[in-house]
Amino acid sequence: MYLCVIMDWYSRKVLSWSLSNTLDTEFCITCLKRALFTHGRPEIFNSDQGSQYTSNAFVDILKEKGVKISMDGKGRDRDNIFVERLWRSLKQEFIYIRFKNASELREGLKSYFEFYNQERFYQSLDNKTPDEVYEFSKAA
Repeated sequence: MYLCVIMDWYSRKVLSWSLSNTLDTEFCITCLKRALFTHGRPEIFNSDQGSQYTSNAFVDILKEKGVKISMDGKGRDRDNIFVERLWRSLKQEFIYIRFKNASELREGLKSYFEFYNQERFYQSLDNKTPDEVYEFSKAA
């Protein structure tokens, strides 16, 4: 299974996520469109250089919205540190210990991201949740 996440880097809020059994561009485009529809246009969009994120179909959506595109350097895992940290937490705290099939995984991810955004506090966010920081930044 492949997971795509659109995250606000300032607050670390997961804005949108999508799960697929194939690593294609379409499920990433669906995830991007959902984030744009729900949360509006960001100033900058950062991703790694995976083919699904560098495809014309994906990049054109960002260009049409006037979003600046930033891509991590090849082989530089630290460039995408917040998403990499999310993957580590998600796998160790949730996925590896609970799921046997894709249906269970999909439902479980829904509840995990609700917990991650709404209940989990972070020292680096002054002991606030990503939702609290994200909403504050949108109001400012």
